[in-house]
Amino acid sequence: AEMRNFALRDAQGNEIGVFTGKSPRQAALKAANRGYTEIKLRERGTKKVHIFSGERVQVDKPAGAPAWMPDKIWKPKVKKEGIEKLD
Repeated sequence: AEMRNFALRDAQGNEIGVFTGKSPRQAALKAANRGYTEIKLRERGTKKVHIFSGERVQVDKPAGAPAWMPDKIWKPKVKKEGIEKLD
């Protein structure tokens, strides 16, 4: 699968950042990890906007993680809300 570009849109429809990923979900996880909670990603070259809600939760670091990692790490979670079509 090719890497695809997804443009992050704010509430006014301005494109404020680009996240890459093989799937919209992968790009949404990256956005959630930066602290975005309402994630609208327009796939470059299409008129489809993928809508996700996102959050970050603090979890204990995984077993077998390297010693330099902090004891608590942030983990992004996203939920797909739907797809909008632009005119």
